Amino acid sequence: MSRGKAAEPKEERDGVPLTNLDQEIFPDAGATKRDLVDYLDAMSDRLIPVLRDRPLSVIRVLRGQDQFMQKNLPKYTPDWIPRTTVWAEASHREVTYALGNDRRTLLWFGNQRAVEYHPALALAGTPHRQTHLIMDLDPPDGGGFELAVLGARLVREALAGAGMTGAVKTSGSKGVHVFVPLAGDPAPEDVAAAQRAVAARAERIDPERATTAFIREDRHGKVFLDATRAGGATVAAAYSPRIRPGVPVSFPLGWDELDEVTPGDFTIRTAIEILKDGDPWASGMPAPQTLDPGLIAEGHTIPVARVQAMHEGKRRARARREESGS
Repeated sequence: MSRGKAAEPKEERDGVPLTNLDQEIFPDAGATKRDLVDYLDAMSDRLIPVLRDRPLSVIRVLRGQDQFMQKNLPKYTPDWIPRTTVWAEASHREVTYALGNDRRTLLWFGNQRAVEYHPALALAGTPHRQTHLIMDLDPPDGGGFELAVLGARLVREALAGAGMTGAVKTSGSKGVHVFVPLAGDPAPEDVAAAQRAVAARAERIDPERATTAFIREDRHGKVFLDATRAGGATVAAAYSPRIRPGVPVSFPLGWDELDEVTPGDFTIRTAIEILKDGDPWASGMPAPQTLDPGLIAEGHTIPVARVQAMHEGKRRARARREESGS
């Protein structure tokens, strides 16, 4: 009588069952699920402060399936996972988000093959209060990381002109993120306006190499100064892994380090050793700052990029139809 395949030994940490730890996380990851869980475990003291009390979206990648973003917690989620309920205007329903407030939660998500961690820009208790001004710098298709670094330096110069300063990190993909912590209780529309103004000022410093054009075909090989991380948007957290070959992580840097690194230097295999006992995101974050009134005023004169792009897209489609019909 055949005994069949032996069952995999069960493992657990902090009461969280862990399964299939020796499987590759996703194709070309070059790392196993165990590597992911080990990373989240070792980094929990750094990850939890950037996730704490923020509605958390994660990007999971299940075997044989495409990656997907999970916002609403599944029904099988353990009762001990901290959570919050948010009304989703777009879908007209309540969405139950996890809160990444403790190590057990991170271990559970790791076992669920949640690779990326994208917290909300506001805390659950104050959902209309964005805590940081955020700029996302993306190199053009085929462009190198150095162009994203150029964009970040332009943003830094624009911020300095308004008496502000921020912290910088790799996105974990091709780009760079700049975060400016905000003081007081700025209106959401004022934060969004200030971000548009920072991007516009950075573009004016070097219009030959930087652009605020939201429509990709209008960027013409320039670094994109993305000011749209506002309101209900999310952004990959500092120290979050990304679903890319080698599993790079979003890694905090000093401004003077940007020219010496590439995003691939920081992965779930290398980041812990590089950090040792440090937490450069916490130590490098400047004090909260009041939004410059000039930025707000200028930003309110700049159209919202997504809305402008939508109207422009419709106009171009209409022009193409008219041309093809002529």
